[in-house]
Formats: sequence, C-alpha cells, structure tokens
Amino acid sequence: MASKNQPNKQIQSNQKQSKVQKSTKATKTSKGKSLLRETIITLIYAFVAATIIRLYVFETMLVPTPSMVPTINVGDRLFVEKITYSAREPQIGEIVVFYTPFPDERAQQMLRAFDKFMDMFTPSQFKGSVKYVKRLVGKEGDVLTLKQVDGNYKLFVNGVIPEHLASINYELGGIFKYPKLWEYLVEASTLKSDKEKYRAYLFTLAQTEGNELANTVFSILGGLDPVPYGIDYSVVVEKYLKPQNIDISDYVWTENGQVYIKVPKGFCFFMGDNSVESLDSRYFGFVPKSGIIGRPILRIWPFADFGPIQPLLKSVTAQ
Repeated sequence: MASKNQPNKQIQSNQKQSKVQKSTKATKTSKGKSLLRETIITLIYAFVAATIIRLYVFETMLVPTPSMVPTINVGDRLFVEKITYSAREPQIGEIVVFYTPFPDERAQQMLRAFDKFMDMFTPSQFKGSVKYVKRLVGKEGDVLTLKQVDGNYKLFVNGVIPEHLASINYELGGIFKYPKLWEYLVEASTLKSDKEKYRAYLFTLAQTEGNELANTVFSILGGLDPVPYGIDYSVVVEKYLKPQNIDISDYVWTENGQVYIKVPKGFCFFMGDNSVESLDSRYFGFVPKSGIIGRPILRIWPFADFGPIQPLLKSVTAQ
C-alpha cells in the first residue's frame, strides 16, 4: 500500500510546487506592473509639475547675441524668474526677458534642441517668437530721445536721464537716426513675399533715401541673399499696430533736428547696453507688455561665470 501511495504523494507535491511557482510568478508580474504603473504616474506628475513651474515660476534662456555685453555675454544661459513681474511692472533700468512681437528667423537658427523643446510651452500669442533680453528704457506714455552729453549719446526719458541709465552710452541708430524707419519696414514687409517687388523697393529706397537706410531695412527684414533670414515685420503690423489703430507717425516726430519717440499705451521700449550690436526697439519698435516673461536673476552657464545678473534697483527696494 505504501508503494502505491508514494507516486500519488509525489504528484501532489509536484502540483503544489507548480502552484507555488505560478503564484510567485503572478506576484512578481503583479509587482512589476504595479511598479511600472507607479513609475508612469510619477513621471506624469513630474511632467505636470515641471510644466506648471515652467509656465508660472521660472524658465531658462540661451543668449545668442552680444547686445547686453558686458553685463550678459554670448552663450550665457540665464535663470529667469516670473513672479516679480507678475506682481508689478518692471521699472526703467531693469533688465527684462520678453517675447519678440514677431518671428525672428535668425535667432531661431541659433536655438539648441533644449530651447526648441521648451518653446513648445510658449503662449499661442507668441508662437514663432523668440526670447530677447534687453534693458527697459521706456514705459507707456514716456517720451524718449537721444542727446549728446560730453561727446556721448545719452537717453533722455521725459526730459531727464534716468539714474539707472546714466552710465550707459548709446549709438544714434535706428529710429533715432531715421525717423521713418518703421514706416519703411511696414511698407517693405508687405512686399517681402514677392522677391522682385521687394528687391525693387529696396533699390528705390537706396536711390531716394540713401544706401545706409536701405541696407538697414534689408538687414532687419532679410529675405534675399546674402541675408536670407530676418524678422517677419508683417506680424507686428497685423497683430499689434492695426488692431489698436496705431499710426507710427503719431508716435515719432522731429523738433529742431531732434527725434522724439512716445511709447503707446500697453507697450514698452527696450534697448541693449551694447548699443552698437543690439537689435532692439530702435530698429523694430514697441514691445507689448503682454510679451514680458520675467526677470533674469542668475547666470547658470558657463559655470566659471555662475552668479547673479542684477540686483533689485534701489528705487524698487525702497517701495
């Protein structure tokens, strides 16, 4: 009898072991699926949190041009906080990061993969725009002009040189040199899609107003060899000037050979510290306040230059 029961016991034992193994595998599979699910959920939460932080708290930007040298250099990566300017408007003399009111084809060519990815979160109003970093020199209602002081051009705002701009020398360029520059940009931008008409317009402009002005318009708009890339100024016209019935001639005038600019309601005027190499409001005009992103506070790359960019202005901290 014992010999007959032994095979049965062996079978039962094997069956139990098989059940245990299956149970163990099922448990491991269940744990694996649970871990995968938790990992995915964690990644989703992290992505959502990062998106919220990117949209409302801070972001970074790569500086592709020397317009703010020596304060900010080419290749610097800046840490930009968004909270300060959501609580108050930037003040004259503060460095500001903002979206251009137009697509900038040249700057887009300089963006790295990380910056292109982060631009996926750009507000729809500024899709195609890039980030500029400049110093705020004029707010809505301000009247600006450049005058020579001791051989250097200084910016006067409402008749005086602002304290925080007193040490900066500017170049007499753009709208301060050519009072109709922005009007020419408007005209030329309507012809840019037709290369023959655009080329003829630039040629006529060179004959009537001089090569330097025509070259300035061409260098801004591009669109032809040897300057294939430029800015799409038609966006400025269609999105900002026409809807608000802004006639440029109402905001730019000349008195005794001195050019004056008045900043329209809802707009700002920005200029780079390195005036000679800065594409700024002198050339492309006013920037909508809605385009302001934030305040650059820290240089995070290169590591050798890691450190703060700008302290709060005394006039702000005193408030």
